[in-house]
Amino acid sequence: MAKNNVSNDEQIGFHKGALATLSKEREEMAKILNIVEQLMQMHVKALKDLGVDLAKQAQEVQANQQTTPAKGTSKKIDDLL
Repeated sequence: MAKNNVSNDEQIGFHKGALATLSKEREEMAKILNIVEQLMQMHVKALKDLGVDLAKQAQEVQANQQTTPAKGTSKKIDDLL
């Protein structure tokens, strides 16, 4: 976009429009993130009700990582879920 060919008002309008669109996209992403979080919590609760101790499993993974040399990527709690 060449500055000489586009007026200042057009540039302002373009940037304001982009910000409005991105703001709405951010709101939608937040909604999706909340839904995913709720679903994850539902599954964690179901596993807990079934007697699965995710905290204990996470500690075991962490202990194994400390005793075993890293081979590139490390497992996170999300990998267990």
